[in-house]
Amino acid sequence: MIHWIDYFVIFLFLSGFSIYGILQSRSNQSSKDYFLGGRNLPWPVVMLSIVATETSVLTFISVPGLAYRDNWFFLQLALGYIIGRVLVSLMLLPQYFSTGVISIYEVLGKKFGNNIQKLASGVFLVTRVLADGIRFLATAVVVQVVTGWSLPLAVLMIGIVTLGYTLLGGIRTIVWIDSIQFVLYLFGGILTIFFILNHLDHSFISIFSSLSSDGKIEIFKWKGNLFGDPNLFISAVIGGALLSLASHGVDYMMVQRVLGTNCLDSAKKAMIGSGIFVFFQFSVFLMAGSLIFVLMEGVEIAKDREFTTFIVNYLPTGLKGVLLAGVLSAAMSTLSSSINSLASSTINDWMGGKSSLKISRLISLIWAAILIAIALLFDESDSAVVIVGLQIASFTYGGLLGLFLLSKLKRNFHQFSLITGLVFSLLIVFYLKQIGIAWTWFILFSVLINIFTVFIIDEAGKRLGIFHIHS
Repeated sequence: MIHWIDYFVIFLFLSGFSIYGILQSRSNQSSKDYFLGGRNLPWPVVMLSIVATETSVLTFISVPGLAYRDNWFFLQLALGYIIGRVLVSLMLLPQYFSTGVISIYEVLGKKFGNNIQKLASGVFLVTRVLADGIRFLATAVVVQVVTGWSLPLAVLMIGIVTLGYTLLGGIRTIVWIDSIQFVLYLFGGILTIFFILNHLDHSFISIFSSLSSDGKIEIFKWKGNLFGDPNLFISAVIGGALLSLASHGVDYMMVQRVLGTNCLDSAKKAMIGSGIFVFFQFSVFLMAGSLIFVLMEGVEIAKDREFTTFIVNYLPTGLKGVLLAGVLSAAMSTLSSSINSLASSTINDWMGGKSSLKISRLISLIWAAILIAIALLFDESDSAVVIVGLQIASFTYGGLLGLFLLSKLKRNFHQFSLITGLVFSLLIVFYLKQIGIAWTWFILFSVLINIFTVFIIDEAGKRLGIFHIHS
């Protein structure tokens, strides 16, 4: 049962976010300010914003569930995340800063032509609006379970509050509120750990020892099917590194934040630091999940309902409100970032980058309406749609990453070759999924197929005299 005090705590946090957005709206004098924050955003704030943006409610809720049901193998993926962000900092960020782009897809436009820029941007827009719209729905379902609100009310509550500060404050407000939201839900995770330890009769050392002997805090898995088991160490680390390289290197929603810092060094600190913080964050919530397992004596609970069950049934009034505010914060940070990045890519990749602050806000409003509409049109019974929506990024990331890697080569490629390579990179993921290859390998195979296809088609076209000009 949710007490009125818990609702009051939630109200304080939500109203605080909205008021901050209104106050920060005066700092936006142009469209560039609205999308890049004047390129003077502090790197520590950007770093925390990146972590908050990639942490949806599903992560917030499901990571403790992983530890409750199994072990800590998920941390292997987080190790890969750090490696991937180092690669982003070395391979892609220097290119973005040296060209001074607002949208990263301008890099492809300068190398391969405007059509490829629009194609890459289009892939990003479709990926983000489907993945985040349906993730928004899944988030609202979690909020519905925890609060008892109706699903449409949960969607509208999250959407309207998020839209308020996103529309007014732009990226500067978003990154600051993101960083506050990150601290809020991480604080919630740490509070959970201390609350449980305070209610258990045994010491932390004895609890940790017991969990260890039962294999509940095992991190590394050295044996298994290389291409079939996503938890195998090599598979998890490589998959995590490539996922992070793609998501934080060629997905504009993530890169937009570091482009708002004042220099390349600051961008690198924010990018690599975010990987370290993600590792720490996952460690906190995995520990929380393991301790919840001890507290509840391992009773069987529906998958991904372990943390919400604990919040609703065990936490006292007030503290429950803080955790619920953390749940809402994780939802809003992803949604606000999606709205702003969708609008920025639309203006810079499709409208030539010329836009007033008023138009920028209008386009943000349109994208917000689309995301809210997707969440309202589907419902939690559309399980197949939800699964596709949540996995869609894994289908498109490899193709986008392949395009950016090709742009670093001195050779030019015909647009037909590039488009064909992108299409094949998408199709191969469907095939890999059908034959049971672990998702951690999707991006690697997708990138390789993309680059191989582009070279084959381009070389054949030039030898046959079909491609007379470069794109």
